[in-house]
Amino acid sequence: MDGIVFFGTERHDEVVDFYRELGASVWLEQPDCTILETGSFRFGFCEREPADTEGIVTFVFDDRDGVDEAYAELSELADEEPRFNETYDIYQFFASDPEGRTVEFQTFE
Repeated sequence: MDGIVFFGTERHDEVVDFYRELGASVWLEQPDCTILETGSFRFGFCEREPADTEGIVTFVFDDRDGVDEAYAELSELADEEPRFNETYDIYQFFASDPEGRTVEFQTFE
């Protein structure tokens, strides 16, 4: 079974462009929704008011190098540098997308 997580957005094009620049590709284009995918992760943005900005969009990398590369591209949007989280045994950092959603970049260790 596969799945898709959908978010309402008031800034469709800007938000979709943000995630495409992170490496996601368009899986399906619908009249007011774009479904993106990266690996086996599918997520969509549909033009809606108000925007859904709760929750966390998390991208999982194979290793610290992937997280560090993402940080190098997004350092100006990041909350802080990547760090090891002992509670969950992950290496991670957080940033925000153009609409204020929390985006996490992590690898399990």
